[in-house]
Amino acid sequence: MKKIERSAEGLLTDVEYQHTEDGLIDWRKMVKTEFLVPNRDRTNETDVTKLKDTQLIILLGGIKELAQIRGYTNVRYDVNTPSPDYVVATCSITWVPNYETEGREVTFSAIGDASPNNTKSFARHFLGPIAENRAFVRCVRNFLKINIVSQEEMGDAKLLQSEEPATSFEPKDILIGLMKDKGVSFDSMKAKLVKEKFDGAEKYGSVADVPKLKCFELIERLKKAKSKKV
Repeated sequence: MKKIERSAEGLLTDVEYQHTEDGLIDWRKMVKTEFLVPNRDRTNETDVTKLKDTQLIILLGGIKELAQIRGYTNVRYDVNTPSPDYVVATCSITWVPNYETEGREVTFSAIGDASPNNTKSFARHFLGPIAENRAFVRCVRNFLKINIVSQEEMGDAKLLQSEEPATSFEPKDILIGLMKDKGVSFDSMKAKLVKEKFDGAEKYGSVADVPKLKCFELIERLKKAKSKKV
């Protein structure tokens, strides 16, 4: 059995780390080439060592390996379904302390969503797992400052380029539709948020000003509420 040990700086003792000029870990350089593939929508080159980050795709295995090297104590998912064909997942990861975080434990979160409009092939039948995977890879990528899109985040380019109108799965659009169905005006919703002392609510001029996470909460509240209530 392999014994995992970390130094006083929070680094694995048997891993050779790459560093930036300012002494921090260069997590981009820690990605093994075996976990990188060309983005066929952007290049015909097959040698990943010749490609820019914008021309690459990182595989899930690479993200998982980086997360394991960085070290974490907890991964939590919060999954919502604003509509039957739209799933939103928030992934929160609690990272172990290291010298980059000044010896403090840090929790970082990211959102991933999935709908028939941003998935392809068989993935359209597994919107929940796709949303969870997207939230996970975005959480890891953003925390470690890796600017390579993951395979899990790739949608259907042909569908996105189609001229046929598609159903909107944006939370703000879903919220507006629910407000209309329930007979809830924007002014009454705003007044409710102001009464609840939600930060910045008094400055809202339309639903477009409501933060995405708050939209998800309001959608769930409207689903459960009777008409003209939030």
